[in-house]
Amino acid sequence: MLQSFSIRTTKRDEMIDITRFVEETVRQSGVAEGLAIVYCPHTTAGITINENADPDVKSDMIRRFDETYPWRHPLDQHAEGNTAAHMKASTVGASQHVIITNGKLLLGTWQGIYFCEYDGPRQRTFFVKVWEG
Repeated sequence: MLQSFSIRTTKRDEMIDITRFVEETVRQSGVAEGLAIVYCPHTTAGITINENADPDVKSDMIRRFDETYPWRHPLDQHAEGNTAAHMKASTVGASQHVIITNGKLLLGTWQGIYFCEYDGPRQRTFFVKVWEG
């Protein structure tokens, strides 16, 4: 089963909890044991799994990425001026995979799945693929 989702981001840098979309896709698939792949087809956004209990984790991560990859750097040559967004997306990665067991995502107590925007606001897409096995 492959499901496509469209979301609208509202900030240049933002982490949006998409766990419920992935859980619903797994539920609709009827797969009891298998794998869920969450994929982002954008070069300035990504997918990560991280803590979803304390919202300070998201703001801290965004701040630290900005410190590591400043938006403006005197040596950047990319004409669009969004090299930092490309660096952040490459660091986070375009996909995550999660084990499905007993019909549920095998996530840790504090874990959630996030769509990471680094060049917003934009209309974005992500995909969830569920495999049985």
